[in-house]
Amino acid sequence: MDSRLKRVLLATALCGLAAVSARGDDEPESWQVIDPEVKPREIEPVAMDTEDFEVGPFLGILAIQDFDADFLYGLRAAWHFSEDFFFEASYGASQGDLTSYEKLSGGAPLFEDSERDYTFYGINFGWNALPGEAFILDSRALKSDFFLIVGAGNTDFLDDNFFTVTVGAGYRLLINDWITWRLDVRDHIFDRDAFGENDTTNNFELSTGVTFFF
Repeated sequence: MDSRLKRVLLATALCGLAAVSARGDDEPESWQVIDPEVKPREIEPVAMDTEDFEVGPFLGILAIQDFDADFLYGLRAAWHFSEDFFFEASYGASQGDLTSYEKLSGGAPLFEDSERDYTFYGINFGWNALPGEAFILDSRALKSDFFLIVGAGNTDFLDDNFFTVTVGAGYRLLINDWITWRLDVRDHIFDRDAFGENDTTNNFELSTGVTFFF
């Protein structure tokens, strides 16, 4: 009797397994797709004005070789003829201080005050080498550019005029579609013979300003 019951239970189990196997072959496995519902962060980039001309004043410090550093002011105007390149005209003015020799000797100044007036102008070529964006409060993106400058012009100093080569770099941040903030570092290089021998001088500028597109 026990062996007969065992055979009945075994047969029932085998039939159940066969039915499950047949159903698995006929029906594809169902997979549950997880939907994380991630919402992209909304950022409002500032669009650059469609006009290509930029103009504005600047203020800063000019370190005149052998004449210490003094206040600098000027004006810049640029034409952006493409997204990557631009031409720029610049004018600046400062004044040379006493030389180290004049300060240490205590004697009569070597130059008159009017001779220490320092003015320069030039035409520069600029390249927006690293365009990018600056993010504010994770919700607003401001267009920015790191640019390089090279150019040539004239420097009026010590009652003489010197051909000047300018090299430098700067950072421009577009506040809205027509106002920008700029930071510039430049070296104005020219040959000068103020002390009896011809020397190549490096005159470093650190300036900042606001410019306007129109």
